[in-house]
Amino acid sequence: MCRDCACGELATEPKPAPATRVLPLHTALLQRNDAGAAALRQRFAAAGVLAVNLLSSPGSGKTALLEALAQRLDPTGMAVIVGDLATDNDARRLQAAGLAAVQITTGQACHLEASMVAEGLHRLAHQGISLAQLELLVIENVGNLVCPGAYDLGEGLRVVLLSTTEGEDKPLKYAPIFHGADLVLITKIDLAEAVGFDRAAAHAAIARVAPQARVLETSARSGAGLDALMDALAR
Repeated sequence: MCRDCACGELATEPKPAPATRVLPLHTALLQRNDAGAAALRQRFAAAGVLAVNLLSSPGSGKTALLEALAQRLDPTGMAVIVGDLATDNDARRLQAAGLAAVQITTGQACHLEASMVAEGLHRLAHQGISLAQLELLVIENVGNLVCPGAYDLGEGLRVVLLSTTEGEDKPLKYAPIFHGADLVLITKIDLAEAVGFDRAAAHAAIARVAPQARVLETSARSGAGLDALMDALAR
């Protein structure tokens, strides 16, 4: 019966609120990716291949840079795994430049993951390209300065591009991805004067967030800095 009246109805105790369950999906995804990246790193080391994770915002010149390198390096010792949300345009450009290249179309995913790189290696193998015959594997990541930086791909070298057309403060705005860089390339340096690019400010911004990174100024069009980049890759 009710405690406070004689209405004759049964008392109803309030139901406790359901317990909140938090599923650490992001943590689990990164852990799974890290395991895949560790396996890739072992494969690269066993084959003696330098794997480079190439990161930038869209339009910074990753593909153009690789096309220029293809003219200076032995293309038979180099392969590229290209990540994009849609189309295989970049892979076809690189194939036309004489490089072995495969496209990973991610759909809505804004980054490559270790499992996608493993799939890229599988596709290269179907083309008759094995890790054993390569010296350099470039992973051209999806154009994005946020998500890709959180995903280890088993790379031995992480390279981040900053175009002169993007502004000198981009490293400060997207500090995490630059913070993880081994090498920062300032691309399209031939346009620096035309777009009013402040070299000193850009170098200061990079040094602030990525003091460990080597910085090179490059131009795929003029060839500036490409010899220094080849030397960095060789080391």
